[in-house]
Amino acid sequence: MEVLNFVDGAFQTTAQVLENVAPGSGEKFGTIPRSGAAEVDKAMAAAKRAFPSWSKTPAAERAACLERLADAVQANAAMLAEAEAKDNGKPVSLAAHVDIPRAEKNLRFYASGIQHFASHSHAMEGEAINYTLRKPLGVVACISPWNLPLYLFTWKVAPALAAGNCVVAKPSELTPVTAYLLSTWIKDAGFPDGVFNVLHGLGPEVGEAMVTHPDIAAVSFTGGTVTGARIAGHVAPKFKKMSLELGGKNPAVIFEDADMEEALRTTLRSSFANQGQICLCGSRILVQRSIYDAFRDALVAKASKMVAGDPLDPSTKLGAVVSEAHMNKILSYIELAKEEGGQVLCGGERLRPAGVEGGFYVAPTVIEGLGPKCRTNQEEIFGPVVTLQPFDTEEEALALANDTAYGLAATLWTTDLKRAHRVAAGIESGIVWVNTWLLRDLRTPFGGVKASGLGREGGFDALEFFTEPQNICIKL
Repeated sequence: MEVLNFVDGAFQTTAQVLENVAPGSGEKFGTIPRSGAAEVDKAMAAAKRAFPSWSKTPAAERAACLERLADAVQANAAMLAEAEAKDNGKPVSLAAHVDIPRAEKNLRFYASGIQHFASHSHAMEGEAINYTLRKPLGVVACISPWNLPLYLFTWKVAPALAAGNCVVAKPSELTPVTAYLLSTWIKDAGFPDGVFNVLHGLGPEVGEAMVTHPDIAAVSFTGGTVTGARIAGHVAPKFKKMSLELGGKNPAVIFEDADMEEALRTTLRSSFANQGQICLCGSRILVQRSIYDAFRDALVAKASKMVAGDPLDPSTKLGAVVSEAHMNKILSYIELAKEEGGQVLCGGERLRPAGVEGGFYVAPTVIEGLGPKCRTNQEEIFGPVVTLQPFDTEEEALALANDTAYGLAATLWTTDLKRAHRVAAGIESGIVWVNTWLLRDLRTPFGGVKASGLGREGGFDALEFFTEPQNICIKL
């Protein structure tokens, strides 16, 4: 497949291209543009031209464009799921039941949300009245990651477009296909030329040109903390808005009074779903000592039975990681864990499933015997690798949970209502799930603290980010 840029309502090529590799097989199956500053300049100019008209387009009309785009996603859901599985390596069943339905919901959610988005007024006791306008920012850069390609791409562009901004968007160069397919339906959905532009290529080339462009009014980025810090270094000195959803080293805290079967089943999923390549996966499993041995043995038994296979096979539950380089990074962390004194209880190796031996597969890996300060427990691995640590008291559990530079998400397992509220409030993270995981209400604020990011996405928080408040005071 030849992926193309979409700029000013037309598809465009570049002088240089990058090869696209299917992680499930290791085979090359297409090319993508290798965009740079010249392509960014064209996209920015188009978006800047389109902004005055689009920003004044009634919210209902902008919403209708998003709804039509959602209709296209719904109508092509099976094709998109297959494309996501081939491009990313995730099981097609996961893409069909999670990624693509969520992408459709993102578009519909903000199509509805912008029509209910309201500002404030403040009366000054007969002296004056103040009211607040929420004005679109202008041209915004939306940069999305490879782990949930269309899911997170639409999570950014939908509120930006709904609020009246024009968008220059970049999906990951590792997983460009579904964003490209989405761009093929933009004109049919009714978006005017220049409103929604999609560029492909490498982060240091096209991504950096986007975030440093003088016409960018805001940057929304999801990805690694190192890249987020680099973006902040460019954007903050220019006093422009940014939303950064970065890495995580999320704890799963399991108390002795937890529902053992439910905690075990969900922790298996939160550890290895999407091959552990979800920023919300729990990679540090903290278990109260009285149930530690039983929980460990049961988790290892279940993880050992997980079978990797071709992502395009509907029966596959464990797919490939996104690239050979990422696979090697994950395997290097497993070797590091051994050097640090950890014991690999299961997994720890590359897998070569029958028929797709050239793909990039890593066995679900459970490690114990590592202290909280070791690199394996401090650095984001972003793969099917978890560590186990015992604790004795609630205070120790909290100290372990918070003993990391990150603070994105956590899960907490207990049937003690007071403990649930107490510990959840004490965990330093943007979201805490109690007796569940990945149960998402799109109205709620989403984001992290500490090195996990800056700002919040979701609900009206996203619409507020993509608009600027202006207070107007009328003397009576």
